[in-house]
Amino acid sequence: MVTIVKRRVSILGATGSIGLSTLDVIRRHPDRFSVSALTASTSVDSMVELCHEFRPRYAVMADENAAAELSRALGDLPSVAVLGGSEALCQVAGDGDSDTVMAAIVGAVGLPPTLAAVRAGKRVLLANKEALVMSGKLFMDAVLASGADVLPIDSEHNAIFQCMPPDKIRDTRGAGITRILLTASGGPFRTHSAESLRNVLPAEACNHPNWSMGQKISVDSATLMNKGLELIEACWLFNTTPEMIEVHVHPESIIHSMVEYADGSVLAQLGSPDMRTPIANGLAWPERIEAGVAPLDLFRIGQFHFERPDLERFPCLKLAAEAFHKGGTAPAVMNAANEEAVSAFLSGNLCFADIPLIIERTLAATEVVPADSFDTIFAKDAEGRVVAREQIRALAV
Repeated sequence: MVTIVKRRVSILGATGSIGLSTLDVIRRHPDRFSVSALTASTSVDSMVELCHEFRPRYAVMADENAAAELSRALGDLPSVAVLGGSEALCQVAGDGDSDTVMAAIVGAVGLPPTLAAVRAGKRVLLANKEALVMSGKLFMDAVLASGADVLPIDSEHNAIFQCMPPDKIRDTRGAGITRILLTASGGPFRTHSAESLRNVLPAEACNHPNWSMGQKISVDSATLMNKGLELIEACWLFNTTPEMIEVHVHPESIIHSMVEYADGSVLAQLGSPDMRTPIANGLAWPERIEAGVAPLDLFRIGQFHFERPDLERFPCLKLAAEAFHKGGTAPAVMNAANEEAVSAFLSGNLCFADIPLIIERTLAATEVVPADSFDTIFAKDAEGRVVAREQIRALAV
C-alpha cells in the first residue's frame, strides 16, 4: 500500500486566476492537499468564501483596511488568523506550517514573499515570473543556498521542465540540448497592423483568444512582453541564454513549448490551454494527478500553425532580450517601466502602441548598476517607476 504524504499549501494570490485554479485542483484531492494560508490584495468577499471552504490557518490581505474588513467578516471562524500588510505576506510564505507555496502574486510586489518561501527551503510553485526577471542570479543563489524546490508553473516553462531530464534542469549544456522552442499565442492582435494598434482599447487587450488571465498578464500577452519576461525567466530557470531560445508564435496554444536535442529529437508538451495542468504537475511532482482538464481532441483542432514573432509591431520581446544582455539592474528597470506603462494604458492614460516606447525611454534614462543585492534591485525598481511615470506624463503633453 502506497502512503500519500499530504502537502500543506499556502497560496499567494488566492483570488486571482492562478490561485483559483490551484484551489480547484486541491479541491479534487482532499487526501493529498490541505490549505495552510490564503492571501489576496483587496478581494474581501472572495476571501470570505474561500476561508469558509478551505479553513486555512492564515488569511492575509496585503491592504490593511481590507484585512480589518476580512477580520470582521470572519468573526464566525476563530480558527483563521487574519493578518494584514506586506510583512504578513512574507511571514506566511516562510511560515513552517506549510511545505508548499504557490507564488501567484502578479508583478514586482510578489518578489519579497516568494523570496521568503525560497529562503525557508520550501517547494515553491513559481507563477510570478517577475521575481526571476528582477533578481535573476540572486534569486537562484538563494534557491541553491536553501535547497528549495522551485517548480515552474507558467505553461511554457512547465512544458520545458517536463521535456528535460529531471537531473539536467539546471544544466542544459550537459544534457545534449541544442535549442529551447518557447511558444507564444501571439495574443489578440497578432494580425493587426501597426497603425491599428494605436486604437486598441483596454477591454480588447484583456480579451485573450485562448487563456483566461488577469488584466496585467493579458496586456503583456498582447504586447508580447509576457514572452519577453518568460524569455528572461527561462534563461535563469534552465541556465541558458537568449541565443539558445527561439520564440515560435503558435496561435492554437496547444504545444506549450519544445526542447530540441543534439540527435535531432524535439520533445514537446501538449495540452489544452488550461492552467490546471501545470499547476497539478507542480503540486504532485514527480507524480501525476487528475486536474479536471478535458482530454485533448487533436481531431477537432486539425492542424497547428507557427510564425516568427514580428519584432517591428511588437518590440517588447526585443527589449526584454536587450535588457537581459545589459544585465545588472536593467531587467528590473524594464519590468518596472512595463508595469507602470500597462497600468497607465489600463486607466486610459497611455496608447497601447506606446507601451514599448515608455519601456525603451525608461531604460535609456536609467543607469544600469550591478544587481549585487536585493536592496539595490528594489531601489532601481522604485527609480524605474519614477522615470516611467515622467515619460508617460511627457508623452501625454
